[in-house]
Amino acid sequence: MIREHLGSALLSDALDSVGHSRQVPSISLEPITGFRKLVGRARTSLWADMFHVDPRPYDLELRAVDDCGPDDVLIAAAGGSNRSGIWGELLSTAAAARGCVGAIVDGMVRDVDKMAAMGFPVFAGGTNCRDSRDRQRVVDLDVIVEVGGVAIHPGDLVLIDVDGMVVVPQAVERETIERAWNKLHAENITRDAIRGGMKATEAWEKYGVL
Repeated sequence: MIREHLGSALLSDALDSVGHSRQVPSISLEPITGFRKLVGRARTSLWADMFHVDPRPYDLELRAVDDCGPDDVLIAAAGGSNRSGIWGELLSTAAAARGCVGAIVDGMVRDVDKMAAMGFPVFAGGTNCRDSRDRQRVVDLDVIVEVGGVAIHPGDLVLIDVDGMVVVPQAVERETIERAWNKLHAENITRDAIRGGMKATEAWEKYGVL
C-alpha cells in the first residue's frame, strides 16, 4: 500500500499532524540509478573519513550487507562526504541477494550504470569514482545515525522519492500511515471537486485539504 499510493509529501503532512514536524532531512539526495521511489526498513551504517592505511578494509561494510534482510533499506550515514564512492555494484549485489530493496547514501557512490542495470534503487548525494579503501569506512552498524539533521533508528520506516526523504519513527508509524491514507482520499475528493468546477477557495472551505 505504501509503495503504490503514499509519497514523501503525504507522510510529511501526516507526521506534522501527529506532532513530528522534523522528520524530513535537510539534504537533497538524487535517484542515482533512475528509480524514483524507495520504501523500507532502515538498516543503519555509520561511516567516517580516514587518512591512514586500513589494516582490515571493508570489514563492517561487508557485514552490513550480509546482515541485510527482506525489505531493508541500507542507510549509509557518511555526513555527505565526497572523499570516495562508498557504495557500488558489488555491495548492491550482495545486499540485494539478502533481500535489501535499496540504499540511501548520504555521500557518494560509483558503478552507477551497473547498479541501474541490475535494478537496484540508490539515492545518493552524487558520484565519485574513487574506492573507499583508506579513505572511508564503516565504524558502526545498527545504531542511531543522523542524516540531514534527522535521527534514524534501526527499523524506522523510511521513504524517499523525488520530492524528498521522510523518516517515520516506529512509535507513531501506525497513526502516521493511517492519517496519510485518509489525507490521500481527501485530496482525491478535493481535486475531483475542483476539476468539476468548484473554486479552490470553496474546496478549501468545504474539505479543509490543500
